[in-house]
Amino acid sequence: MDVKLYPAPLAGTVAAPPSKSRWHRELICQAAAGRFPPGSPDAPEEIPGTAAGVRAFYGRRGEGCRRGEGGVVVGDAGGAAGETPMDVTLSPAPRGGRGAPPLSKSRGHRELICRAAAGRFPPVSPDAPEDIRATAAGLRVLYGGGEEVPCGASGSTLRFLLPLAMTLGREVTFTGTPRLLERVMPGLWGVTPCPGGLRVTGRLTGGVYRLPGGDTSQLISGMLMALPLCREDSRLEAPGPVSRPYVDLTAWVLERYGVVLHRAQGGWRIPGGQCFVPLPMEQEGDWSAAAYWLVLAALGQGITVTGLRQDSRQGDRRALTLCRELPQQVSLRENPDLLPPLALLAALRPDKEIRFTDAARLRHKESDRLAATAALLTALGGRAQETADGLAVRGVACLQGGEVQSAGDHRLAMLAACAAPFCREPVVLRGADCTAKSYPAFWRDYAQLGGKVEHLT
Repeated sequence: MDVKLYPAPLAGTVAAPPSKSRWHRELICQAAAGRFPPGSPDAPEEIPGTAAGVRAFYGRRGEGCRRGEGGVVVGDAGGAAGETPMDVTLSPAPRGGRGAPPLSKSRGHRELICRAAAGRFPPVSPDAPEDIRATAAGLRVLYGGGEEVPCGASGSTLRFLLPLAMTLGREVTFTGTPRLLERVMPGLWGVTPCPGGLRVTGRLTGGVYRLPGGDTSQLISGMLMALPLCREDSRLEAPGPVSRPYVDLTAWVLERYGVVLHRAQGGWRIPGGQCFVPLPMEQEGDWSAAAYWLVLAALGQGITVTGLRQDSRQGDRRALTLCRELPQQVSLRENPDLLPPLALLAALRPDKEIRFTDAARLRHKESDRLAATAALLTALGGRAQETADGLAVRGVACLQGGEVQSAGDHRLAMLAACAAPFCREPVVLRGADCTAKSYPAFWRDYAQLGGKVEHLT
């Protein structure tokens, strides 16, 4: 960042920043006492490195610390190229107790973006999912200066912040994992591919925009959050988007922050020049993550799930209804993230066949999630077969166990863990640490519920 400084007298009251030298020492002593306090986005650059290091050394995986050439590398997301993944053996054991899911990732992204538009940058806990920390870091770049927005593996960060960067006139480069940059990105205006990322080269102004709704709803949500900041009015046309509950959640959060959206046929009319009202950030439990515990409870494990709002705007609250009664055919057009846990539920319904449909876009997630889910269940002794847009799962009485790969997909790692109690033999899971993407405390909670985990690496 280059600046020009003009001669001018300075006056006023200023608070000195917290002591960096003491902060390092306090973090280390807190960690030794078993405490890992939330970080602050305003902390000096060196402090997050110390925080990540002590968390990694004390066994709290997924905090972006790994050994590399010449020492320890801090700042990578778990599963980065060259990192040794965490492999575990999961022994069959009954589960029981009270489980609380992490805070909602889908709502957290939207709240952070609206808060930033209102000039507020709340601290983000180091226990937050990797995707949330990526969005928080990206907002600090867009509003505070910097040339690169590192998205890691977060599709929400990329698709939500690209339109915002264009609205703010920020010619930055968005970087991420190779898999992320391969994923579907419809309707790019003023964005140029470059080595290792996407370069913003154009400005987003008011006007009429049309987005296809059949591949992803995330860019639609990104446009809804960016266009109110344009000077001119806009119209966004997105007929029949998939994952409609996520778009509705975006509109609801925007309206909560004082933004006016006018629903019109096939889209929205969006007045320009709007101001976001600064409000306290509200958080709630994540229904997508809770679905794994709900499935275990539906399969007879003694788990009570807490921390969920029954009036939540999250579309994946549908998991509760489906766990109570799973029909023979389940459309996942609006709830694609529910496929892995619901596939496990179907896999343990003996002699019943359940077909999951309208989920072809899952081939473009962290893995080809349709193929990977079918392969994982089959490797454990289940019967699952890919279809053109989903899965066909025929239930068995018990799974066998075996060795499976997470394929770098957090939801597949959680699927393997939740399958272990129903296997005759242990499950060896390769790449277990990718759960930090959405549920950093998953393995801690799993153990507290009675899961038996042996670390192999």
